[in-house]
Amino acid sequence: MRTATRKNLFSISQSNRQKQAFFAALLCVLGALIVLCVTLKSSAQTLSVSPRSASSSASTSPNASPIPSLSVDQIVFQLETRNRERAAALRSFQATRTYTMHYTGPFGERNAEMTVSLTYNSPNEKNFVILSQSGTKFILDHIFKRLLDEEKAASNEENRLRTALTSRNYDFTLAAYEDSSDSPQYVLNVIPKSENKYLYRGKIWVDAKDFAVTRIEAEPAKNPSFWIKKSSINHKYQKVENFWLPAQNRTESQIRIGGTALLTIEYNSYKLTDTVPLQASIDDPTHNIRVAQAH
Repeated sequence: MRTATRKNLFSISQSNRQKQAFFAALLCVLGALIVLCVTLKSSAQTLSVSPRSASSSASTSPNASPIPSLSVDQIVFQLETRNRERAAALRSFQATRTYTMHYTGPFGERNAEMTVSLTYNSPNEKNFVILSQSGTKFILDHIFKRLLDEEKAASNEENRLRTALTSRNYDFTLAAYEDSSDSPQYVLNVIPKSENKYLYRGKIWVDAKDFAVTRIEAEPAKNPSFWIKKSSINHKYQKVENFWLPAQNRTESQIRIGGTALLTIEYNSYKLTDTVPLQASIDDPTHNIRVAQAH
């Protein structure tokens, strides 16, 4: 009888340790998700930092269209300039987001979903209201809600400067030029200048007319946790009037003790509530190129 009791207690203890390890791993996945929320949003709305020259080395894909006359320095100069202009012109907006997380692995499946409304006021005020939530309580309370808190905290000027997609934080090389009658794209390699956990390495797609990031495929510059073997980030932007804002992101993390955690965020119902006209360079895209060439 005592032997059976000891076995039962041991089994319960082992099960509890496994659950604790699972929850610890899920919490560490949060590190990769914070990278996503903090850095990718700043790609569309960069701070007013002084542009610097980017790496001038370029490579082309064997299947790519011929590279246009702009150098990588000029592309990055335009990207930073336009980002500053859009950030200054977008005073406030409202939107909704739906966060979904799905874990599958040796501890079974865990799922959760949360929809929130967002009110943004320039330069760094973000207010979230939870509209609905369902699924695993741990994910809702310890991952989704913490993501919202961390994003609000990371919106200050110092953090945005450290994470912005600029030549201050990254080196750029030209990977390809994807020609299209609707929307030609420059494809740039982005290499972080430091192993900051809030930076990433990979590729960005830049609209050749608006000089705005339309897509990102990357991974964190630094693994946010021992518990995570690998994280991949895929992020898309959409054009709302004259502004490029997040449309969808997908972050997949492979957990060291087993299993995969997939986070998706859908961005919907944008309403621009206060904007000012963009500067003349939007109407005269050659202006900033001429300035860059003069430098």
